[in-house]
Amino acid sequence: MMSDEKEPKVDALFHFSAVIYTIKAPQFLDAASAVVNDAIAEKRKEMKKLDEIYPVIMTGDLIKDNRIHELSKFIANIGWEILDSQGYAMQNLSTYFTEFWCQEHHKHSAMEQHVHGYGSQLVGFYFIDVPKDSSRVLFHDPKAGKVQLNLPEKDMSQATIASNVINFVPEAGTIMLANSWLAHSFSRHPAKKPMRFIHFNMSVQHNPNPAACPAPTNVEVI
Repeated sequence: MMSDEKEPKVDALFHFSAVIYTIKAPQFLDAASAVVNDAIAEKRKEMKKLDEIYPVIMTGDLIKDNRIHELSKFIANIGWEILDSQGYAMQNLSTYFTEFWCQEHHKHSAMEQHVHGYGSQLVGFYFIDVPKDSSRVLFHDPKAGKVQLNLPEKDMSQATIASNVINFVPEAGTIMLANSWLAHSFSRHPAKKPMRFIHFNMSVQHNPNPAACPAPTNVEVI
């Protein structure tokens, strides 16, 4: 005898999500490369040799270099739009950079898992030189309780709700952004040629003149 009972419907409601944004912006590569080349060359003058354990070169703040103004303005506008789209009341707030510097990672270099605090709202990268077999960008699940109690993953090559880490293959001319509370790291760099990227942190400040807030950029954010 057939039952009249129907299978229960399960509605999956996704909330408290972590979002990672990518934007292809190769139009800024030439200017960014010129600024980074000069900054790295200047930094090398201060160094005797690369550190054997941490073979990475980090420059000072690049934000005041006029050659990179269009890139920084582009990123700041996108950052404002991201926070606005996430539901934050951005009407009287404007975005600004707390840090904007270059990292050049050599063979065997890596970046440990960390977050950026001290008022940062967004964190991101603009990739300039990405050799074949370069480091991967890793973002880590921010839910400590879930990570602690996680079950074994069915297939670690797939990005699922069970994943503790998501990794991306960086591409030159690509911007990546995420909320600053989302921990990130870089896998060990196996390539002979170095990888270069601009790393930046962004915060917000009160703006009494709403008209001065960044105008929409009409850029597709994925």
